[in-house]
Amino acid sequence: MRPVPLISRPVALAGLLAAGFLLLALLGPVMAPHDPLAVDLAHRFAPASLTHPLGTDHLGRDILSRLVAGARTTLGAVLAVLTLVVALGLAVGGLAGMLGGRVDTALMRLCDVFLTVPTFVLALFMIGALGTGLANVVAAIALSHWAWYARIVRGLVLELKTRDYVLAARIAGAPRRAIFSEHILPGVVPPLAALATLDIGHMALHVAGLSFLGLGVQPPTPEWGVMINDARAFFWTRPLLVVWPGLAIALAVLAFNRLGDALRDRLDPALTAERGL
Repeated sequence: MRPVPLISRPVALAGLLAAGFLLLALLGPVMAPHDPLAVDLAHRFAPASLTHPLGTDHLGRDILSRLVAGARTTLGAVLAVLTLVVALGLAVGGLAGMLGGRVDTALMRLCDVFLTVPTFVLALFMIGALGTGLANVVAAIALSHWAWYARIVRGLVLELKTRDYVLAARIAGAPRRAIFSEHILPGVVPPLAALATLDIGHMALHVAGLSFLGLGVQPPTPEWGVMINDARAFFWTRPLLVVWPGLAIALAVLAFNRLGDALRDRLDPALTAERGL
């Protein structure tokens, strides 16, 4: 029989794309062929060439350089959001699951308040209260998403608390903090990592969407949503100005979603058992 590959070709391709985007986010300023903020009105709307592989925009700025620099802005914001969301989710969900009782009830009712409002609408409300800017976008998106993570962490903690090794640790008199950090947290991290990977694309859409609406990253900072907003006035005459950042967003979302699906299948024991893997 032909051996079953550990990683399918679509997953490998998604992983390469995701790694490429992360590399751009890390090394964007070094890899950009031109200054993404440099204005050159003498070369407005220049076609693709060796000097400008994707051409220039309405201010003569190199599109490729702005795409590369925009990867750092967009994905950097997403990683900051995920850091806050995972930290809040672990703290709130962990407390609710470990302590139970009134603490659990109070924290879950707080989560319900945030979950009743659509995340993008809640993010818009937060931006209205906090103001525009990258830091406020990160805070707004994090505050609109943390409750989902808290719910998931709580459910995982409640399930793991019934495992024999956790019960044995409790009988042995281990403190709750030690039980959580040594026995429960290792079981929470893998599915949480898969969820966070799946959410990268989703949150990238939020960051780009808020920037497109003028509520997030402000021009002239290179960011994919800002680039689409800048180019929409020229869509009918210069459609590629919209296509390039839109394509970057689409590829990033597809790559991280596919990678997140693969991680979930590998790391989620319940799903793995259900599929007989």
